[in-house]
Amino acid sequence: MAAYETTRPAPFGAITVFRLVQGLGRLWAALAAWNEARVTRAALERLSDRELDDIGLCRADIEMLGRRI
Repeated sequence: MAAYETTRPAPFGAITVFRLVQGLGRLWAALAAWNEARVTRAALERLSDRELDDIGLCRADIEMLGRRI
C-alpha cells in the first residue's frame, strides 16, 4: 500500500501576507464601526429633547452610546 503526503508547508511569506490581509480587514472593520457610531451620534444630536425622551434617551446618553458601539 502506498502512502501519499497530503499536507504541504505554506510557501515562504504566505503567513505574513495572510496576517497583513487579516490586519487590514480588522482596520477596515474598526473604521466602519467608528463611522457608524459617528453617524448615529450625529443623527441623535439633531433630535429635540422631546424626541429623545420618546425613545427613552437623554442628551447625556448620546455620548455613552457612541462609546459602546
